[in-house]
Order: sequence, then C-alpha cells, then structure tokens
Amino acid sequence: MKKWLSVLLALTLALALAACGKSEEKSEGTSEKGGTTKLVVGASTVPHAEILEQAKPLLKEKGIDLEITTFTDYVLPNKALASKELDANYFQHIPYLESQNKEFNYGFVNAGGIHIEPIGVYSKKYKKLSDLPKGAHLIMSNSVADHGRLLSLLEAQGLIKLKEGIDKTKAELKDVVENPKNLKFDANYEAKLLPQIFNNGEGDAVLINSNYAIDAGLNPVKDSIAIEDKESPYVNVIAVRKGDENKDAIKALVEVLHSKEIQDFILEKYKGAVVPVSE
Repeated sequence: MKKWLSVLLALTLALALAACGKSEEKSEGTSEKGGTTKLVVGASTVPHAEILEQAKPLLKEKGIDLEITTFTDYVLPNKALASKELDANYFQHIPYLESQNKEFNYGFVNAGGIHIEPIGVYSKKYKKLSDLPKGAHLIMSNSVADHGRLLSLLEAQGLIKLKEGIDKTKAELKDVVENPKNLKFDANYEAKLLPQIFNNGEGDAVLINSNYAIDAGLNPVKDSIAIEDKESPYVNVIAVRKGDENKDAIKALVEVLHSKEIQDFILEKYKGAVVPVSE
C-alpha cells in the first residue's frame, strides 16, 4: 500500500512540475489560450492606439487577441518592450528607433512601417512661416531624434540652410550654417508639452509632432502654418525584439495594419494629418 502511495505521489509531483514548466514557458511574449493567441502591443494614445483598436476585430478573425497598453511618452514603451512586458510597440519612427537602439543597445527591429505623421509648425501670431520676424523664437522638442525632421522642414521652407553632405534625418542645431532671420531655437521641452505651450501663446512658433497635436484637439492640416509633405522618411513602425518579427502573430498584425480597411480608416479619420503606408 505504501509503495503504491509513493508511486502516486511521484506521478502527481511530476505532473504538477510539467504544468508549471508550461505555464512559465508561456509567460514571456505571446501566449495561447483556447486556440487564441494573446498579443500585447504598447502604443501612444493618438493615433496609434486608435488605429490598433480598429485592428482588433480583424485580428480576432485570425485567432489573435490584441491587448493595447497606452503610453504618453517616448521612453517607457521601449523599456517595456525590452523587459518583455510587451510583444511589440507602435509609437516611434525609424530614426528614433535607430537612436534608441544605439543609446540603450536594445537591438529592436522594424517589423513593418504603418504610417507617417507629418510634423507641423503652429503659431498664434503669424499666418505663414515667411511672416516670422528676425530673431523669432521657435520652440521645439528636446528629442534630438526629432531635430533632423524639424530642421529639414524649416530648410524646405527657405528659413535656414543645413550643412552640405550630412544625413539630414540626423541633423542637429549645430548643423545650421545659414540663418538669415537669426531665428532663436528653444529645444528644452518634452514633445508632449508642446501643445500646451502653443495654447499658452508662448514663442513665435511651436513645432509639434502630429500625434500630440491631434491629442490636444489640433488639426495638423488646417491649424499648422507649415507641415511636412507625405514624402517624409519618418515612418512610424511596429517595433519588436530581434527575431520576433518572424512570429506569426506579429506578421498578422502588420498585415492587418496594411489592409485596405485600416488604411481607409486612417485616411477618413485623420484627414491627411496621418498618412498610411503599405509595403
């Protein structure tokens, strides 16, 4: 009797350990429950999380349960992805992803480009950039990864000239070689604070990322005095840990975000303030 009890206890312990092992194995990354794969994606509230909400039912049809975690800054989504709290994130453009990889050695990869958010210049004092006076005070993000696109926009509008031969996506304030209006650049604010700074009437012009502009009730197409065109290289991407770009759930996410249904939603919802891309 004792022998059989010992065998029974050993079997029970082995089964418990096996079940525990399987549970731990699925605790990282995507997990499957009842034939459904759970996918956790971090995103900025606007427009990224809104776009992902539209993708939810399409992914459900593919057996994927999308869980969206929202963020209001540009730092935490990558930290959460690195710590495996997320399977992917959707908030950043390629130059920012590259700068974050370089600074923190994340090793993240681009699983697919989804849309472009043209950056705009806003002013309560002037109707167009050419109206800016000499010595005008321009307020911009303190994110160096954004400076290249901001300066490129000003150069395209004829206000400044950047150093020849540089990669303009990585341009910095020190690369401005001609500034005929002696514009004063103030790059001391987090990007998310810029809409409030604009609403407070600070500076002569404020350069604001479209996601924050939209979130604050601004229409980048109608309210800005200048805006990037659709050829901007700053494509917002689905970022994942290296190797995860080949996972079926990630491929399905990108495929759905490239679908006609989602692209039509982006065009209708944001009226040109967010421009979809397909690959």
